[in-house]
Amino acid sequence: MNIHPTAIVHPGARLAEDVTVGPYAIIEDNVTIGKGTKIGAHAVIKPFVDIGEHNEIYQFTSIGEIPQDYKYGGEETKLIIGDRNKIREFATLNRGTVGGGGVTKVGNDCFILSYVHIAHDCIIEDNVLLVNCVQMGGHVHIEYHAVVGGLAALHQFVRIGAHSMIGGGSAVSQDVPPFTNVAGNHAVLHGLNMVGLKRRGFSSESVASIKKTYQIIFRSGLTFKDAREKVLAEVAVTPEVEHLLDFIEQSKRGVIR
Repeated sequence: MNIHPTAIVHPGARLAEDVTVGPYAIIEDNVTIGKGTKIGAHAVIKPFVDIGEHNEIYQFTSIGEIPQDYKYGGEETKLIIGDRNKIREFATLNRGTVGGGGVTKVGNDCFILSYVHIAHDCIIEDNVLLVNCVQMGGHVHIEYHAVVGGLAALHQFVRIGAHSMIGGGSAVSQDVPPFTNVAGNHAVLHGLNMVGLKRRGFSSESVASIKKTYQIIFRSGLTFKDAREKVLAEVAVTPEVEHLLDFIEQSKRGVIR
């Protein structure tokens, strides 16, 4: 291990042999850090945090602090971070609460930029990009390959669909459907995230099915129940279409329109 002499590492922390810890960093008890991970100067990693392999955690980050929740009473809850994530300066990631399942979780290959706040019980799936100063309430769930623009605010319990994009400065108080663009205060739909779909190699057939499904659900004036039946009758139900339909059907806060 390459641990700077000014860093403080609790004897109960479990670090892989090639972990790097920068000057004045603090790693407390009950922390696990996987191989190849780099911890920057002045970073603070609190108890009950599991960090995977080959992560880059930059200076002045706060990882695993207790949740900002009046109901929290000192319970042993966790923060779990996967592999190959980049977590930039001054980002804050809090542990979960018992009421929310006890775990805040970040997946793999995420890019979390400066001053991002990931609150208690949030679930961030793989390949998510959170641009500078994204702020989220508790229990937010962001699906894979979503992009959240800088200064966006995400209301507690909202869900952000896969391959969606949220414009900078947006206020999001309802669920963002997969594959869409939303922006504004409060955020509204601005069509499909065509740039993202093309960059990620979706076939022309898949994109055509997503387009037709979008038109039926959001532009036809039908209720979701009727629109869903029309989609199933008229559109090739690809995995993407099925995911979009299921996402909307399972929404508790309602979806942005």
